[in-house]
Amino acid sequence: MAKKIVILNGSPRLKGNTAQLISAFTKGAEESGNTVERFDLQKMNIHPCLGCCGGGKNPDSPCVQKDDMEKIYPSYKEADVVVLASPLYYWTISGQLKCAFDRLFAVAECNENYANPIKECALLMAAEGNGYDETIYWYDRVMKHLGWKDKGKVLCTGVFAPGDIEGKKELTDAYLLGKAI
Repeated sequence: MAKKIVILNGSPRLKGNTAQLISAFTKGAEESGNTVERFDLQKMNIHPCLGCCGGGKNPDSPCVQKDDMEKIYPSYKEADVVVLASPLYYWTISGQLKCAFDRLFAVAECNENYANPIKECALLMAAEGNGYDETIYWYDRVMKHLGWKDKGKVLCTGVFAPGDIEGKKELTDAYLLGKAI
């Protein structure tokens, strides 16, 4: 059965190594009949969460802040799968991705007891070095606390300059992960 996939791209390099992982994943996912929608967060006007707990009053516009999250919310609510894509920045996901992910709480505020919509999720990351432990810790706990199902992780090391990922097995891994969804 075809699934709706939303990719939150937290990389500021729109043609960098994370973008190539996303492209490989997308190719596999679309070949399997899924639909994929990608949001390049760097190009979007997204403000940090205010922690006001004032959202949830309007399911069509769940957050009190009115910015480009309004473009993401409808797709996120309909998605079966959410892909978190980011370069490794100071041993975790980029600020762009964390900011947008925090804002998804407004959708949970629309539900009794702040219940998050149940999703499947995947993680795509690229980094010059190796230091994914903190990110994996965070990601695994997010999956547990939200009740989401981890579909897989593709973590590519040894890439910094755009194009460094060419020829790396992680591109094939990303393609196969997309194909398996």
